[in-house]
Amino acid sequence: MAPAQRCPLCRQTFFCGRGHVYSRKHQRQLKVALERLLPQVEAARKAVRAAQVERYVPEHERCCWCLCCGCEVRKHLSHGNLTVLHGGLLEHLASPEHKKATNKFWWENKAEFQMKEKFLISPQDFARFKKSMVKSLDSYEEKEDEVIKEMAAQIREVEQSRQEMVRSVLEPQTVPDPEEGSSAPGSWKGTNSQVASTSQQPSYLDLPPAPELDWMETGQPLTFIGHQDTPGIGNIHSGATPPWMVQDEDYSSGNQQIGPSYEEFLKEKEKQKLKKLPPDRVGANFDHSSSTSAGWLPSFGRVWNNGRRWQSRHQFKSEAAARNKQQSHKGKKLMAS
Repeated sequence: MAPAQRCPLCRQTFFCGRGHVYSRKHQRQLKVALERLLPQVEAARKAVRAAQVERYVPEHERCCWCLCCGCEVRKHLSHGNLTVLHGGLLEHLASPEHKKATNKFWWENKAEFQMKEKFLISPQDFARFKKSMVKSLDSYEEKEDEVIKEMAAQIREVEQSRQEMVRSVLEPQTVPDPEEGSSAPGSWKGTNSQVASTSQQPSYLDLPPAPELDWMETGQPLTFIGHQDTPGIGNIHSGATPPWMVQDEDYSSGNQQIGPSYEEFLKEKEKQKLKKLPPDRVGANFDHSSSTSAGWLPSFGRVWNNGRRWQSRHQFKSEAAARNKQQSHKGKKLMAS
């Protein structure tokens, strides 16, 4: 019988020698594994003529499993903040180590010879990929420069508008003096229009002054008794403490605690814990605050005794032996009688 061998594709041990690679199961597993890798290789082959350059993101660190080499390969090629899509896989497929491993894999597993060229990249294709990668990098840098210039222009516009707004606010607005402006021939129109506009509005300067009432004048029905200022109590205009800042008499001592105490909080927390337990449990209605004596619990089984458990065990054995001895003595007396 042939020695035992392990097939990594079928994941089983076989004893039929080289005949296992020709079996239907092995060929089916080989076809499934190659079809799983083929879409990634075809996507990388499309990037030979037109390389794609993008900004680096953590997703570009993904790896793919090379079935021929039996190892993980980085799918993309990253440097700094730029990433060349499918660059890592193309570099691996064009390496001589991969070509050697592919020939060995095809020979050991007896795969279709026509499919082997699909999993290899020639040096000419890889050189073409390098040229397209250089062009893509240059175009990407040009686009980035254009974007930076546009952003700089927008920043300058915003800064200029901000400076103009600040300048317009800080500039003093000159008010024309009527005496100085009366000599100018064109100033009459402006002054006349201002006079016309002000004449339409009610002017409080033209109103006659309010008559001052003389409270001490004879014949008045009211009498002036003077300002009533309470001594010791002022208002906010005289520098007194505002009423909303004055402490109440109940809280003047400052010892009264606001809100529940810490003990009440612990009791409420314990009640909330007990609410989550089943209401029909044993001891749910037991009053823990009730006073009980020290001998209310039974002492059977040495459960409530003090000391070690082995002491209770030895005491129980000694009592059981004494009890058996007494029973044996009673039995002998009965037989003798």
